[in-house]
Amino acid sequence: MNNPSRTPELSRTVIADKVTTSGGYEVVTAGDAECAALATRFDLISLSGLTAKLRLRRVRGDFIKVTGELEADVVQRCVVTLEPVPAHVKEEFSALYAPDHLIPKEEEDAESDHFQYLGAEEDFPEPMPGGRIDIGELVAQNLSLALDPYPRRDGVEFTPILEDVGPDTLSLTGDEPAEPPRQNPFAALSRLKKPS
Repeated sequence: MNNPSRTPELSRTVIADKVTTSGGYEVVTAGDAECAALATRFDLISLSGLTAKLRLRRVRGDFIKVTGELEADVVQRCVVTLEPVPAHVKEEFSALYAPDHLIPKEEEDAESDHFQYLGAEEDFPEPMPGGRIDIGELVAQNLSLALDPYPRRDGVEFTPILEDVGPDTLSLTGDEPAEPPRQNPFAALSRLKKPS
């Protein structure tokens, strides 16, 4: 999920070695400039009040489990009218981090020792370069996932455009495709028998 070539708009770094098995808590609160930068990144009209509470704890030795909940006020563009659509976002999320040598490679399948070690229901682990976890970027990514992909103003209906639909493929009501007219199997035979 992380893109090391891009400077994160919201960055809060935690040193993995300081995370214990009993766990600890962190709070991420985005400032005005950070909210503005994230609004640009996610194509929002505005973003404000972004706050997240996270718990970090060490699991199975070298793995770090992060669970959290974020809240924010966002204003998106209606996909139909482009008018502002305000919304309050509240989302729970989790992630698992591991040192590079414990992250399964792409060519490894579900039978590998890594996956058996993690358990079938665990998240696929994310890397932590230099033993650090950017929980600010984690919050930003999960904010993106929590946004409505098709925001609409109240009362606005979205009518999809039908392509490659002929007049004989829709019923008169437009609800479902009309059945093609049934062919009489003897009609073609009778035409063959007619003298030319």
